[in-house]
Amino acid sequence: MTLTVERRFVTGEVDGTVDLDETVFGVEANIPLLHQVVTAQLAAARAGTQSTKTRAEVSGGGKKPFKQKGTGRARQGSERAPHFTGGGVALGPKPRSYRQRTPRKMVRLALRCALSDRAAQGRVAVVDRWPWETPSTKEARSALTLLGLDGKVLVVLTRSDEAAYRSFRNLPEVQVILDGELNAYDVLCNDWIVFTAATLPAPADTSVPVASPTVAKPARTAPSAEASPEPEPATSQDTSQDAEEAGDE
Repeated sequence: MTLTVERRFVTGEVDGTVDLDETVFGVEANIPLLHQVVTAQLAAARAGTQSTKTRAEVSGGGKKPFKQKGTGRARQGSERAPHFTGGGVALGPKPRSYRQRTPRKMVRLALRCALSDRAAQGRVAVVDRWPWETPSTKEARSALTLLGLDGKVLVVLTRSDEAAYRSFRNLPEVQVILDGELNAYDVLCNDWIVFTAATLPAPADTSVPVASPTVAKPARTAPSAEASPEPEPATSQDTSQDAEEAGDE
């Protein structure tokens, strides 16, 4: 079954239909895979700069607060202990990286699953191009209304669509992203995905690269008799003749 969507102008008029590639927009959703990839993406976005001071890093506490015996209190060696006010923090957070290793094949498959989910819901729109030469937020909002796009909208642009980027970036319900930065999380966070004819994903954009075929090695052949002739075994008659010649000498 071929997936088709209408290609329209910014005025809302239909300019024909576009066939969506089934390898990109016709993949069965893999929920555990999407969860793992999205979790890894959110974890990589964490700064990981939170930090607390241990008892070795806080100031003060250079001497014993009171003598060991005779006070009736529990013995203490330093005021920098965690149970004292102003003391260090036990097992507190330290700067760290939250990144998770995600294979590239999983990231690409998650993107295809997310795009397929939006395509199955009829939430993928394709416009011919954004014809604005100067930025205009008013025209961008009017275009979304004429195209019938409501809710959160993800607009996929190229680097040459600078006027369209400046037009959409002030709209709170619109997220602008470059075609090379398309990812599963941003697709799932928005209700509509709007492509242009130039940014519509092709199979080469999100498919897994195919490994180069291995070249078969030529089979070994037996050496020919002409190339490397084998010496003939010596006979008993030749051996005796050689012995007689050696005796004569």
